[in-house]
Amino acid sequence: MSGTIWGPTPVTQGKDEMRADAQRNRDRLVAVAAEVVGQYGADASLEEIARRAGVGSATLHRHFGGRIALLEAVFRSSIDAVCAQATELLDDPDPLQALTSWLHTVVAHATGSRGLATALVMSGDCGSDAHARLLTAGRKLLDRAQKEDVVPEDTRIEDLLKLANGISLASGDDPDQAARLLTLAIRGIAPTRSE
Repeated sequence: MSGTIWGPTPVTQGKDEMRADAQRNRDRLVAVAAEVVGQYGADASLEEIARRAGVGSATLHRHFGGRIALLEAVFRSSIDAVCAQATELLDDPDPLQALTSWLHTVVAHATGSRGLATALVMSGDCGSDAHARLLTAGRKLLDRAQKEDVVPEDTRIEDLLKLANGISLASGDDPDQAARLLTLAIRGIAPTRSE
């Protein structure tokens, strides 16, 4: 009977220890990936990331499955910040300014976080969580601007995010150029206010 009472305890502790070890490996992989992506961009070698983290490639793939999931983990805080700003901007009395500010934030984060633009472009092809969250956040701002008739009805949030990513990729590490290009693009999507 005492075996029945005490038997499961070592197994549970073993699982907890394995879970803690797995979480440490995952956290270490994300931290190392952030460094390597910062150096080499989003196409950094997964094998190099695993080697620097002190784990095998199989461990990296077991935790993330591939490049997109790893990049999403690396850039999760940036994505969180961009989505949070979209929510805050819903209170801005000027819907076009709110949308414009948010798009500038998207471009600034993508340009400032080497590899983020590429990650977002790839995420769009894969229907990832990060891409879905950005679409949802931006769509609310776009819908509001369209209801106020300051952005044409045929403008799609998917197109705006692709435009923001393209600007980030074209600008490299130059945030000023990225901001200028986005301003030019926004002039093209917003109807004139002089009417």
